[in-house]
Amino acid sequence: MAKRDYYEILEVTKTATSEEIKKAYRKQAIKYHPDKNPGNEEAEEKFKEAAEAYEVLSDDNKRARYDQYGHAGVGGAAGGGFGGGFGGGMNMEDIFSQFGDIFGGHFGGGFGGGGGRQQQVRGTNLRIRIKLNLEEMVNGTQKTVKVKKMKLAEGVTSKTCPTCQGSGVQIKVMNTMFGQMQTQANCGTCNGIGKVADKIPAGANAQGLVKTEEEITINIPAGARDGIQLNVRGKGNDAPFGGAAGDLYVVVEEEVDKLIKREGDNLHQELFISFAEAALGTSKEINVVGGKVKIKVEEGTQSGKILRLAGKGLPNIEGYGGKGDMFVHINVWTPQKLTKEQKAFFQSQIDNNEMTAEPTGKEKSFFEKVKDLFD
Repeated sequence: MAKRDYYEILEVTKTATSEEIKKAYRKQAIKYHPDKNPGNEEAEEKFKEAAEAYEVLSDDNKRARYDQYGHAGVGGAAGGGFGGGFGGGMNMEDIFSQFGDIFGGHFGGGFGGGGGRQQQVRGTNLRIRIKLNLEEMVNGTQKTVKVKKMKLAEGVTSKTCPTCQGSGVQIKVMNTMFGQMQTQANCGTCNGIGKVADKIPAGANAQGLVKTEEEITINIPAGARDGIQLNVRGKGNDAPFGGAAGDLYVVVEEEVDKLIKREGDNLHQELFISFAEAALGTSKEINVVGGKVKIKVEEGTQSGKILRLAGKGLPNIEGYGGKGDMFVHINVWTPQKLTKEQKAFFQSQIDNNEMTAEPTGKEKSFFEKVKDLFD
């Protein structure tokens, strides 16, 4: 199940201040606190969800990365935890120990009273996919795409909802054996918006929105990876009657390269050479991202040798600087068809015990070669 947007969880806008985020989290925490909802597993999950959202949005660095890359940028794309021990494995003790001061130590005073305020109304988010080749992933790029979206029609006017008087909620009071119980729900007339249509132009829907197509330029940072989700603020669907627009989420897809394969920040490719080239040594020109380089193959090179080209991989997406490496895997190609002269030559080498396999004992095993890749 996809993670919900952290701003939506706390019901704040993306321009909310730190104090507004703190207040919003306290409101959610009080609403779904286990003491108020004993035995309610859904409320407990929402309580944890709010804590996870606050843990990211209350930290300037994490919030900036989340705004840029979404959940993938803060380690939450696959249900992983955060630096403070939250995410999928959070528990109540962790939440109370880290954020307990926000509750003010007196839950009893936060429950009751006060009517609801108008909800934060915003447009819905959109999601598209963009394919990038290795060069675009290494260097970053700009892509201009056409996005179909809902836009507020010109000439739309609205008025305050007569049912909820603009609050977006309806409050009902019921008499029970324990006294009066107050419940709050979205207004059925305006669906929580607080406004209803007054004048709608032809072609617009009941919320004053029309289908349009917009060209949007997206900046792809260097080091983008397959599956990374970028967030373009305010480029989703417009909100009804002039609220904040939703966001456009851009999911990166990697185009498969025929020669070069990616593994994290590192790149790999195979290089085939002949018996003669392996025995005598040679120079070969190979493809790297953005061009070609010439490499030297030493004489006596064995099949399976791996050459390492430092810094010819992808930039580190975590922003720590530096690039990965390019690993060139040498394969000595065995000819499948030989002329009579070639067969006679090789047979003479066998008959005279020439060119026999003579390991020195210094050859590395497959596992040693793999270990070298990561040392």
